[in-house]
Amino acid sequence: MSKKPSPALIASNKKARHYYELLEFFEAGLVLSGSEVKSIRAGHVSFHDAYVSFREGQAYLSGLRIAPYANAGYAHHDPDRDKKLLLHAGEITLLTARVEQKGLTIVPVNLHFKAGRIKAELAVARGKKIHDQRNDLKQQAEKRDLQRELVRY
Repeated sequence: MSKKPSPALIASNKKARHYYELLEFFEAGLVLSGSEVKSIRAGHVSFHDAYVSFREGQAYLSGLRIAPYANAGYAHHDPDRDKKLLLHAGEITLLTARVEQKGLTIVPVNLHFKAGRIKAELAVARGKKIHDQRNDLKQQAEKRDLQRELVRY
């Protein structure tokens, strides 16, 4: 019996869980150029203010910055261009309907390899209020303190 390889994590959006309540997850492929793939493999990717937008029946990942690859020669890419997402038509209509609801957005959670391809994990998210963020931080601190106490005894 062959075991399925787990996806290898490239980069994760650490602030997504801090700023958003993640409700539902999807996986999508990305349309990338060669120099973008090499730059991602080197780990030069930033999720700062990344989100999914919809235009003309297509989904695009906006705000994902992929730094230029140093050894690209003449074939440099625009680091801030919108990357097209590869999703089924039904998924695009479902996600578009979710975004039209008040207070929901689609954010990238991580980039990973799956069967040699770069995939993005997306989440339908609702923005957290400041008091929710503070409450989460408080709960994390309490959990950390409890773990410390358990280790002592």
